[in-house]
Amino acid sequence: MPWKQGDSPGFGLFSVRGLFWVRAAAGEAAGRGIRPVSPEQGVSRKQADLPRFGLFSVLRLFWACGSGRPAGLPARGGVASRLGSVMTKAGDSVSASTKGTAKNADEVILGPTGRPYQGFPTPPALDSHGPARIIALCNQKGGVGKTTTTINLAASLAGYGRRVLAIDFDPQGALSAGLGIQTHDMLTIYDLLLDTKRDPRDAIVPTRVEGLDLIPANIDLSAAEVHLVNEVARETILARVLRKVAADYDVVLVDCQPSLGLLTVNALTAAHGVLIPLECEFFALRGVALLIETIDKVRDRLNPAIELDGVLATMYDPRTLHSREVLERVVEAFGDDVLETVIGRTVKFPDASVSGMPITEFAPEHAAAQAYMRLARELVARGAVA
Repeated sequence: MPWKQGDSPGFGLFSVRGLFWVRAAAGEAAGRGIRPVSPEQGVSRKQADLPRFGLFSVLRLFWACGSGRPAGLPARGGVASRLGSVMTKAGDSVSASTKGTAKNADEVILGPTGRPYQGFPTPPALDSHGPARIIALCNQKGGVGKTTTTINLAASLAGYGRRVLAIDFDPQGALSAGLGIQTHDMLTIYDLLLDTKRDPRDAIVPTRVEGLDLIPANIDLSAAEVHLVNEVARETILARVLRKVAADYDVVLVDCQPSLGLLTVNALTAAHGVLIPLECEFFALRGVALLIETIDKVRDRLNPAIELDGVLATMYDPRTLHSREVLERVVEAFGDDVLETVIGRTVKFPDASVSGMPITEFAPEHAAAQAYMRLARELVARGAVA
């Protein structure tokens, strides 16, 4: 039953009569013997003749507009093909299980960074622990995912048998809160900075994740820069603190505050490597050049051994052109320094933060949890973590 342009129903797609008309026409075209019901005829049909789908059933609507289209209308892909197209663009950033499937052995699957997708093996168990490699998670722009990445990367590495120490180096104390640690009336990193003779182990707090410990922070840390400004070698104070516990851990992750002040310079001076979480958004991209300049100055004057471990794209939404364009520009600028793992945007992150646990514990099967597990494997494969 080919449709002509003049036969198309003149009412909205979600009209009750419109749905019935489209579904009935599709049924007749498929040999189901269901007669179309035009708007003029109304919808007074017997209950048995009515199409069996709900008014707001999206899947039925896709069926009517997709695979069950009558002859004469342009062919469109069904739900599976359209969903598969979106998921393939998202690649491994959305889920390890939705990265796409090659149609033949010669076809190359591209990840969201535009490079060929490659898996990373499960890291082997370690025979011994320490000395730790210190990684600073740094970006002077706020809200790019530094704390979220610190929490979930630390938990993922601990899940692979690494001993991890997380340092909350932000006066807001978001890292401590995200791991469910109350920081009132307890030793914090602020106390260790002001009195370097203290044993850092006195301030270490175990978390609910096995193998993951924390040195917390609270609002007192905001006064640290004022107290340290007249100290000799003030840029190296954090390095002297961490030197005492480095042998007990495999990796130390420092969650920096969103600035390039003295605390951040301390973190860069103490670190062996820098991981830059970068939101796939224009304003986040603008400030990276200044951060790279600061890292170069620290390398030149304070810490010659510091390396860029990678740029991690976060809050990536493959459905938006802006996210895809920003990620493309980042790859053009940083090349292989951009990690293949991309962290997608999801409401599961704030849900996990409210619960005071990593997303790998809160929703271990979720795509975001799998992405951070993959990030941990990638950093081990790159040699950034033992």
